[in-house]
Amino acid sequence: MIEKPKINRDPIQIKRALISVYDKTDIFDLAKVLHDNQIEILSTGGTSIALRENNIPVQDVSDYTNFPEIMDGRVKTINPLVEGGILGLRDIHEDDAKSNSIKWIDLVICNLYPFSETINRTNCDLPLALENIDIGGPTMIRSAAKNLGWVCVLVDPSDYKLISSELNKSGTISFSTREKLASKAFGHTAEYDTMIYNYLHSESLPNILNLSYTKHSHLRYGENPHQSAASYAVYGNSDNNILNATIHQGKKLSYNNIMDADSALACVREFHKPTCVIVKHSNPCGVAIGKNLLEAYNNAFNADSISAFGGIVALNKQCTADVAEAIINVFAEIVLAPSFDDDALKIFSKKQNLRILSIGNLNVRKPKIEVRNIDGGLLAQDTDIKNLTENDLQVVTQAQPSKSDIKTALFTWKVLRHAKSNGILIAKDNITVGLGAGQVSRVDAVSMALQKGGKNVAGGVLASDAFFPFRDSIDSLKDSGISAIIQPGGSIRDKEVIDACDEYNISMMFTGVRCFKH
Repeated sequence: MIEKPKINRDPIQIKRALISVYDKTDIFDLAKVLHDNQIEILSTGGTSIALRENNIPVQDVSDYTNFPEIMDGRVKTINPLVEGGILGLRDIHEDDAKSNSIKWIDLVICNLYPFSETINRTNCDLPLALENIDIGGPTMIRSAAKNLGWVCVLVDPSDYKLISSELNKSGTISFSTREKLASKAFGHTAEYDTMIYNYLHSESLPNILNLSYTKHSHLRYGENPHQSAASYAVYGNSDNNILNATIHQGKKLSYNNIMDADSALACVREFHKPTCVIVKHSNPCGVAIGKNLLEAYNNAFNADSISAFGGIVALNKQCTADVAEAIINVFAEIVLAPSFDDDALKIFSKKQNLRILSIGNLNVRKPKIEVRNIDGGLLAQDTDIKNLTENDLQVVTQAQPSKSDIKTALFTWKVLRHAKSNGILIAKDNITVGLGAGQVSRVDAVSMALQKGGKNVAGGVLASDAFFPFRDSIDSLKDSGISAIIQPGGSIRDKEVIDACDEYNISMMFTGVRCFKH
């Protein structure tokens, strides 16, 4: 190791380039520029064949090293003549290079086997995944990036024009360009290694948590105009989600739009029958199951029409013209659905600022790691996708819930876990009636839900995302007409709470699980 290393900051002349790319986008245009600038080109395997087919002179790496590609292409470029040609410091290692017949390689153009695409195949297994791990490519990329004083590295086709421009203008590559591209190269290999690590580790919450995302889009601002923001996607992810949605019309999605739309999508995925979810500030202000989608939308909107103003409308079936006609009568930010028929899109086109998003098939929610930043680190947890069934419910009161109450109770639980805690939700006939969310007191949450629901709460089922610490919340239901309650249970005062329910002839079911969402 060199004790006091220095770095060359002068422009470098490119005399020899090595090209080994899986993604051949625009590579022939760049190779032609290299050839026109009298730059010798080394290449490997399929890249070499493709360059020759496009009339670009090239020397195979195997001819240069006098060593064939072996082991089904597993060993191509890992050779001292290649790595020495990339890593050598031109002002220090010239004698080493000459004595070992090493030629300097000044430009490395390389991108990697698409590991993410491989593991997202339905037929992918461990042997196939391992076979598609690139070894020689990352080695060359890291070598070139490390030696940025003397070598330029390209991993992204979008940077080809920059290099072509500099070569055609001056015949050299500037230090600032090399430095920028080296940083990008290390990011590329870091992302690649992270994908492999995340695929291979078996723990849901591993000892080392590596996160790697690719910028999806720059956003105008964050939650507030003074905050900068961007959206990032999992590289290679092709799932049906907000970032992969088809946007038929409307303004660019904002930070808050994406947050709310994702919340709406998560909630509407809970249901199979025709369902509409309306979200405002990441809380489901109106949710309804209907005989058809139009009925579901009308009931969801009427559940809290004031809060629904300017909300996100999520549908779990194809949106048709009759539903579109109902939606455009009020102000909404976004309408999302698996798909839209042509008549619906024509109707929505009357309001060009309204965002219309096709998601594709709404598969069930997948387990994932949720992370939140804190000072000095992150908090991580797996997603709450636990589904309750009737068998999970324990009736603890003298009054017994009706079959309708049980059905509604399970409906409320699916919705409530998408509302901010402390959360109380009242529903009736598979329609939300009143929501109290994000309150610092459970009593306040109950009061808000009752106020939102008004007279409609009578005969409804009330759900609480955590246990009742005191009977005061139950006492507030005395004259409400609430017929049943679903809650986790587990308070030291459960008996007091149950006794209060018995006093008012309200049935109560324990779930044994909580559904906090902070």
